[in-house]
Formats: sequence, structure tokens, C-alpha cells
Amino acid sequence: MAADDEPLSPRAPGNGAVAVGVLVATALVLLAQAASGTSSRLVLLLVFLPALLAGLGTVAQTVAVSVWVSAVVAVYSALYPPADLPARLGTLLGVVAAEAAVIALCARRVRRERQLFRMRQSAVALQRQLLRPLPVRTAELDLFGLYRPVEEDTLIGGDLYDVAETPHGTRVLVGDVQGKGLRAIGTGFAVLSAFREAAFREAELTAVADALEAAVERHNAYAVQSGEPERFVTATVLCVRRGGDVRAVNCGHLAPCLLHPDGRVEAVGLPAGVPLGLAALTGEPRTMERFALPEGGVLVLLTDGITEAQDASGAFYPAEQGLAELAGTPAAELPGALDGCARRWSGGRSRDDVTVLVLRPAR
Repeated sequence: MAADDEPLSPRAPGNGAVAVGVLVATALVLLAQAASGTSSRLVLLLVFLPALLAGLGTVAQTVAVSVWVSAVVAVYSALYPPADLPARLGTLLGVVAAEAAVIALCARRVRRERQLFRMRQSAVALQRQLLRPLPVRTAELDLFGLYRPVEEDTLIGGDLYDVAETPHGTRVLVGDVQGKGLRAIGTGFAVLSAFREAAFREAELTAVADALEAAVERHNAYAVQSGEPERFVTATVLCVRRGGDVRAVNCGHLAPCLLHPDGRVEAVGLPAGVPLGLAALTGEPRTMERFALPEGGVLVLLTDGITEAQDASGAFYPAEQGLAELAGTPAAELPGALDGCARRWSGGRSRDDVTVLVLRPAR
């Protein structure tokens, strides 16, 4: 736990820099005071030093500078006019009162920064529980990725992903909860929890998708009881086995893209299916498709934060064309490169959470 005077912000200057700055400022003010004569009170300008430091430094630094300034003013008042004691005491008490107020403001700022720091640490811990840190290496594949919530002051949004190395192969989930930002976290957590259990328990990939469907239905029932809206989730569930054999169940999500070794981009033709939470509307069972992930190629999974990036004319970002232009980019760098292209296309405006996963056969 941080001490009361420990800086929680990288803005806080070091003690050496503070000492040098205060000494230089004091020397300049005293020189100006000497040049202007004893009738002026330029020395009182030193009271602004703690005020400036209170916005950046620690409480201990602010207290130290306040004591220094008070001492300098006290010595000056003892040596120069006003000669009467009440006036000297009044000046000194005014300086001390001002510095006390500055110290109180600094302490309040540090407490607030500490609260924000702890909240962010809690959010980081929550993100690590919800979303697995990337990259991930399993027996079947190397997985690289990027996750960026649309609300950039948060760490968690409406997109979700997970990877599980199971006896059935490496299973991968990518999805997008209806809505965006913090409001979608509850539904996303329900899906991730169900995936982490079903990925190991169920031998068939369609059964994994059915478990996710049941989780969304249960969460929606709870949401209705709590006065929250029901949500659906678009998702793709994959299982990658040795030799590049890929099995996939698509639940209304964007089609994966195969980036071949020769630079060709191929959208994998998967039956769209209905999003998780809406299967009861059709009554049709989930279907699984198989395709090959060639040696030297990569499989790219996206959410619509990439494909719905719009330029000034309203045109959507052509993700497949963007991938083709990025052919030859190392798999580890591809997620960031694709996101950068989409952001440049949209002029830096983000409409939705962004997730990019790149799956490369294990070497």
C-alpha cells in the first residue's frame, strides 16, 4: 500500500528537482526584493511556490516547501520593515494560513489520486479475470491479439474473447455483446464463464455453443427480474487441432478471414446462425463447419469495431482489403497494424469496442 506522501502519478517531480527549483526561485525573488528596495514586499511572492507544487507534488514535498517559505518570510520580516511586532506577526500568520490551506488541498488531491489508482488497479484485476492476457501459446497455435474498449478510460467493454487448451484441441471464442462499454459486462461475463467450463466438458463444438446459449438465456432472465434489458451476443466458437484442422460454429458473428501465405485474403464461408440468446426464435440447431488453416497462413477474427469504422463520407473500412495490404506483416504485429489502419480510416473516431485475434499454427 502506498504511503501518504508517495506519488501515485508519474507527474510528481523528484525531491532533488523540487529542491533545486525552490532554491533558484527563492534566490531570484530575494534578488528582485533587494533591487526594488525594502519598501516593497516581493518576498511574499514565495507563497506561490507551495501552491504550484500542490498540484503536482507529494504532501511531504508541499509541507517542506511551505516550511521553507514560512522561514524565509519570517527571517525577512524580522530584518526589514514593518518594524512593529503586530505587523510582522500578521504577515507571518497570513503566510502560514495560506500554506496550511495549500497543504490541505494537496492532501485532498493525493487522496483522490490514490482512490483513482486503486480503482484502476481493481479494473486491471477484473480485466485479467475476464479477458486472458495476450499473446497465448498452445500446442496447436500461437494467438496474438488486441483489445480496445470504445470508452478509453475503461479497461473492459462489450467485446469478449477467450482461449482454452483442452483435450479436444485449442478452443477459441470471440464475441460482441449487444451494446457497448460497461453496460455489456454482465452478459459478457456470463458467456465467458460458460465457455471456460463447456470448452473442457463438451466433446462437440456445437454443444459448447449450446452451453453459451443457455448462459445468455439465464442471464437475460435475471436481467429482466432486475429491470435491465435483455441482450444478445454475436460469437464465433472455434476448435483448432494439430495440422491446421479448424472447426467453427458461427453465432451471427463476422466471418473469420484467412490470410494465405501468398497474401490472398479469404472470408471463411460459415453459416451465419443466430446470435446467442436468440436461438429460441428459430428452433434450429447450431451447425459446425470445417476448414484448413494452411501452414504459413493466419486466421483473423474481428469484431465490428474494425469493420464499422467510417471515413468522412460514411464509407466503412474494408477489412479484407486492409488485411491484403498488410500481407507479410508478422502475426504478432498484425492486430495493432490493422487497428491502426482502421483508426486512420475513421480519423481516430471509434464507434465500438475493437477486438482483433490472429491465430497462427504452432511452429
